[in-house]
Amino acid sequence: MSKSLRLSEKWFRRGLWLVAVVFASFLIGLGGTLVGDLPQVERALKLEDFIDGVAAEPLRAGVRDAELTEQKAARALEQAELKLSVAQQSSRTARETFENWVATRRATAQPDQDAELIARTRALDVLKAKEEEAQQKVDAQQQVALDARQSQEAAQQKLAVLEADAQLKLDAEYRRVELRVFGYRLALTLPLLLIAGWLFVKKRKSTYWPFVWGFIFFALFAFFVELVPYLPSYGGYVRYVVGIVMTVLVGRYAIVALNRYLARQKLAEAQPDVVRREELSYDTALTRLAKGVCPGCERSVDLKNPAIDFCPHCGIGLFDHCGACDARKSAFSKFCHACGTSAQTRTLSDKDSVAGAPPA
Repeated sequence: MSKSLRLSEKWFRRGLWLVAVVFASFLIGLGGTLVGDLPQVERALKLEDFIDGVAAEPLRAGVRDAELTEQKAARALEQAELKLSVAQQSSRTARETFENWVATRRATAQPDQDAELIARTRALDVLKAKEEEAQQKVDAQQQVALDARQSQEAAQQKLAVLEADAQLKLDAEYRRVELRVFGYRLALTLPLLLIAGWLFVKKRKSTYWPFVWGFIFFALFAFFVELVPYLPSYGGYVRYVVGIVMTVLVGRYAIVALNRYLARQKLAEAQPDVVRREELSYDTALTRLAKGVCPGCERSVDLKNPAIDFCPHCGIGLFDHCGACDARKSAFSKFCHACGTSAQTRTLSDKDSVAGAPPA
């Protein structure tokens, strides 16, 4: 249609399309904010809402107590291991000294050193006893830590069973909340889509068409971007079923529209030439001629062939001759391109000839 519009009208239409886009962008922003806030109508769910508190609290207390006991045992174990290390070092050093002394005594074979041998042996026994005592303390702390760790693991296992059961309930409630939120979105976007469909059918060529198209863009964006991604899956069944239903509805609408269009075209082609040209708007005729198709039946016609004055498919007149200068011109032109004479005179004479013609 752009080739049939005046230059200023082209720019005005582009500006109006810009208005439609800007209007749609603001509506999309508002709708996106509203749709994004819809989940806030539902209370935030937590695992604690579904776990058995009476059974879980003693287990958690047991886990905490076991952790504290294990921490204390770990600190005491570090001290005991340090003392054991000192005792072992002292015992090892004393034993090395004793062995050296014994070797010296054997070399000298001095009987008067038997009392010192006994004393050194007793001292070595004392150090060994201290080493064993330190080892017992280490073993005791290791046992305390082990008991605490096993108690903690047992409590955690029982608590994990309760949490797993609560998680199942939480997931089920999440699915129900997701379905409710989707229902909210559907209740908001589906009426918008229906209104957009009505506007497309009834008002898309009205005076305020930029706002109509802006709303249509907004409704399509709200439905396919704000709603479809949140469509519940349930293993893909719901989405595939919805896709099939939408495809069937759109396909049925397209088939019905095509059949209606073909029926209208057959009725139009059966009417007289003058009547058919009157029903065609000037801009529509020029748009179709610019595309190289017949304005009446929209079939391809070689308009550059000077021998073709009528459509070979539907018979509508494409070219005629000016009543003033007899120049060949488009039958849809309002003025002769050669002399500027109005084509209204020729049109009136055609009407008179059609009205005065005897019935077939």
